[in-house]
This record gives sequence, C-alpha cells and structure tokens, in this order.
Amino acid sequence: MTTETFPAAAAPAEPAARLRDLLAAEWIKLHSLRSTHWVLGVGALLVIGINVNSARSNASRLEHQPAVDPVNPDFRFDPLITAFVDPAWQILVILAGSVGALAVFGEYTTGLIRTTFTAVPDRRALLTAKAAVVAAVVFVFGTVVAGASFGLTQAILREHGGLSLGDPGALRAVAASALLAPLCALAGMALGALIRHATGTIVAVVGVLLLLPALFQGDTYRWVAEIGNMMPLSAWEVLVRNPESTFDPGKYPMTITEAWIVFAAWPLAAALVTLTAVHHTDL
Repeated sequence: MTTETFPAAAAPAEPAARLRDLLAAEWIKLHSLRSTHWVLGVGALLVIGINVNSARSNASRLEHQPAVDPVNPDFRFDPLITAFVDPAWQILVILAGSVGALAVFGEYTTGLIRTTFTAVPDRRALLTAKAAVVAAVVFVFGTVVAGASFGLTQAILREHGGLSLGDPGALRAVAASALLAPLCALAGMALGALIRHATGTIVAVVGVLLLLPALFQGDTYRWVAEIGNMMPLSAWEVLVRNPESTFDPGKYPMTITEAWIVFAAWPLAAALVTLTAVHHTDL
C-alpha cells in the first residue's frame, strides 16, 4: 500500500503595512508622549511672548522719541524685526530639533525600536511615516508661532508703521519661520538616528543648528562665509529680513534664492541620513 504525500500548504504571506496605518501608528506614538505637548505648548508661548515683549518695548520707546532721529535722519524703524527676534527663534530651533530627535532616540533608549521593526520590517516605510508625522506636527507648531508672532507684534506697532501680510517681505518672513520648525525637526531626527543617545543628540542639535552658524561668520574669508550661508539659521535670517530695510548684508551676502535652496536641501539631506543610518545599523 502506498501512501500519497501532499506538499505542505504555504503559509499565507503577511500583508505589508499600509502607509496610512504607519502614519496612524506614528501619530499615536508622538501624541501619547506628554513631553511633546509640554515642549510644543510651552515653547510656543515662550517664543511668542519674547516677540510680543520686543514689540511692546519698541512701541514704548518710539512714543517718547521724535519721528526723525536728529543724529541719524536716514534711520527708519523696522517693525518686522520685532516679530522675528533672534533669541526667540533660536529657542524654536532647539525645541523643534529636540522633538524630532526624541521621535528617534526615544525608541532606541526604551528598547521599543526592536518591537517596532519586528512588527514592521520595512524600515524605510516606517521612517518615512515617522518623518512625515513629525514634520506635519512641527509645521503646525511653526505656523501658529509665526502667525501669532507677526500678527500680535504688528498690532502693537500699528501706530508706528506696523505691517500687514501684503507688505513687502512680510509673507515670506512668516512662511520661512513656519518652515524653519519642520526643517529643524528633520535635522534632529537625523542626529537622533546617528547618535541614538538622549544627551548626545540634544548637544548635537544645539551644536549643529545654533553653534555652527555662529562659528562661520565674518567677511575675512569667503569660504568661511559660504559655509555659514549653508546653515538653516543663516538662511532664515535672510528670508525674514525686510527688503526695505537699510541692513548691511556684508561682503558675501546670500541671495533669497540661495536661502530657499538651503531650506529645501536640509530636509532632504536629513531624511536621507535618517533612512540610511537606521537601515544599515544593527539594533
């Protein structure tokens, strides 16, 4: 008697995770972190508050000084600068970069990354969804802060030349400030993927996004100025500058087009670094 054998049934292939499901999962991860709410909420109030205080201080000063400066009659107060005070937006850079970094190194430090990659072996798809969610959330944060800072400061300065979005350079300044936040968040993600350590990553965020632009300044050497012009904060300063101001851009100025190129290149480079680092690194 012969026994007929049948080939074993192949196990059903596990369906690949859909991008919509990955986006939903990454949103739950980011939204469930209480630190995200605190950092973005308190950070928004802090940045807006610094800008509003600058506008109030300038409004008070302008009320007690003549319309034309007798020492420098060609000087004209620029109300746009009060909405984009450097210390305020440097804080935003650190906050946005930290949120992006936390989205990556937080999973490594807790060990959740192993479970995540076991559930979703396609690392590229997973990191793409994570980057999209982080960028979208931080973009909303940046848009709220930029819009509120501009609107409130110009309302305070309405008697002293306060601007509207239709004035030259105003809309560009608001748009650049809104986009600065997701740019820094994606840069933070790249640093988190490379370093994968909380303290080291935050130090790197501050070093790359704040200290490097300060190091590469000056007009003595062209190559130093050119490197400085490649930094996000340097490009942002060009984009928020009032085109009607008398500011001296220096010996090697960056053009508006070059500044937008920097704004486009950094997120792309950061996403590439993040995908490469996570894809080729063992857990």
